Amino acid sequence: MSSSELSLILQRVREEKPLVHNITNVVVTNFTANGLLSLGASPVMAYAPEEVADMVGISRSLVLNIGTLNKDVVSSMILAGKTANEHGIPVIFDPVGAGATPFRTEMAQKIMKEVKISILRGNPAEIANVLGEKWEIKGVDAGEQQGSSVELAITAAQRLNTIVVITGKDDVLTDGETTYLVSNGHPLLTKVTGTGCLLTSVIGAFAGVEKNLLLAGLAAVTFYGIAAEKAIDMVGALKPGSFQIEFLNQLALVAPEDIHQFASFKQV
Repeated sequence: MSSSELSLILQRVREEKPLVHNITNVVVTNFTANGLLSLGASPVMAYAPEEVADMVGISRSLVLNIGTLNKDVVSSMILAGKTANEHGIPVIFDPVGAGATPFRTEMAQKIMKEVKISILRGNPAEIANVLGEKWEIKGVDAGEQQGSSVELAITAAQRLNTIVVITGKDDVLTDGETTYLVSNGHPLLTKVTGTGCLLTSVIGAFAGVEKNLLLAGLAAVTFYGIAAEKAIDMVGALKPGSFQIEFLNQLALVAPEDIHQFASFKQV
């Protein structure tokens, strides 16, 4: 896998402008839509059970995010997910806060059971709790890391039969056999609400143009980290408000050649 391959996927996202259907949480809807538009993708947010199947049918990918959770939303997610499965459309799932409450964990596991998930993205605690392992979690934030994220990601990918992306100080991506570590990014991403959720949707945009979903995920995560680094260079590390705005700018400004130059990843 080379950085030039990753840069070509960004170029295709900008050229093809894939429609990404998001069933996401109310906290991040605006930021997610603006982030996808900045990238060059086309966002749509449709939740009603009367239309989710039709919307999925015209989309290039489906993103499911349980940040603000209720049973009606889960029903729409499962209907949309099954429709996406029928049409061969990739489904990217963000199990926000899995492990925080029994209901949230149960719903995350229900979605995993009823929908074929193409890519599962979360922090270590969320992925562990979807898997049925115990891992400390506080609210929707990860607790202290209790083991190897690489081992957890590989185990989850193999047992759940999906590509797993675990974000943290270094991001881990694996299909259970091939595993990558990405070191692009900046800790200030954790100080802005919705950056993890937006990453899941950005992965959805890349998955909408690239059939090799591990490659798509690697390109998305690398691009996202580089955009964060460039935003920090512009505004400094202690300005989360300014960073949020500049980060949206950099999602539009990061060019394919930037990925070729600044990508920092390795196979492990």
